[in-house]
Amino acid sequence: MIEIQENIPLASWTTLGVGGNAMYFAVAFAEDEVREALEFVQRRNVPFFVLGGGSNLLVSDRGFPGLVLRIAIGGIEPRQESSGVVFRAGAGVEWDSLVERTVAANCAGLECLSGIPGSVGGTPVQNVGAYGQEVASSIVRVEGVEIASARKVAFSREECGFHYRHSRFNQQDAGRYILTFVEYALRPGGEPQLAYTDLKRHFADTLAAGARPSLAEVRQGVLEIRRRKGMVFDENDPDSHSAGSFFKNPVVSREEYARIAATSTVPVPHYDAPEGRIKLAAAWLIEQSGISRGFALGPAAVSGKHTLALTNRGGATATDIVRLKEHVEAQVLGRFGVQLQPEPVLLGF
Repeated sequence: MIEIQENIPLASWTTLGVGGNAMYFAVAFAEDEVREALEFVQRRNVPFFVLGGGSNLLVSDRGFPGLVLRIAIGGIEPRQESSGVVFRAGAGVEWDSLVERTVAANCAGLECLSGIPGSVGGTPVQNVGAYGQEVASSIVRVEGVEIASARKVAFSREECGFHYRHSRFNQQDAGRYILTFVEYALRPGGEPQLAYTDLKRHFADTLAAGARPSLAEVRQGVLEIRRRKGMVFDENDPDSHSAGSFFKNPVVSREEYARIAATSTVPVPHYDAPEGRIKLAAAWLIEQSGISRGFALGPAAVSGKHTLALTNRGGATATDIVRLKEHVEAQVLGRFGVQLQPEPVLLGF
């Protein structure tokens, strides 16, 4: 039977370490406990929020006036199929432990996503991606529970509606389902993906010699790059006390890109996006708007390692983080006419 606690601080459940209390809090280790939590919410007529790893979340100082449900469904089960190996993982599994497991099994498809904090259940919601890979390319099935009916549901990759940092679970169906299991189809013996500039630079000598790094070497390379940017959580590194990349890379029209490029004295980093659009580098826009690494407003600061991360240098509140967020957005909007969008979920605002 699920245990419902009252008035629980949420700051310690997030990597940013800010935010108020949850009126109610519970941890679900199985689908039946998820349904018990839903029955509680219906009886009390209170709002509901599903908490994963807390790595992509900013909680209001006012907290949350309802039930926060932490999903802790575990288990990793690989199975052989004709197309490769499918790894089925519980939504509460720590994400990087799944990546480590797949790389150890010499299965390609998730290696560039090493070191990302959070849990498995959050990856299809945000279509998590980094260093040239997205989970959309490997997810084949997502299972969950519909909140309104408590019935079990399942979705194929095509039904998830994936595109850049989006899925049906954070768009038209936001707040409709609680995800419980995710299945990833990977390539046994497959080559690692080396599409991203940082990775190519990291392995420049290896590639110049005509060799290819192994999956394990690419995983370690990604971890090293992320640590240098403060993107691997470390209790002793204040730059890692963040919600990861706080801003999405904006996607603009080709005309908009041409306008921005015409006003810049240096080349504008850009990447092709679907439907003939252009994806810009949010970190570059921030830096070019006059905000440098380490810029601070009180106890909230831009990471000293990477301008995409907003950090809690100690004692920051959610209000402090929001003030810094709005300052960064205003600087970029004023310089380039581009409105940055936050990547983390904002809870209780």
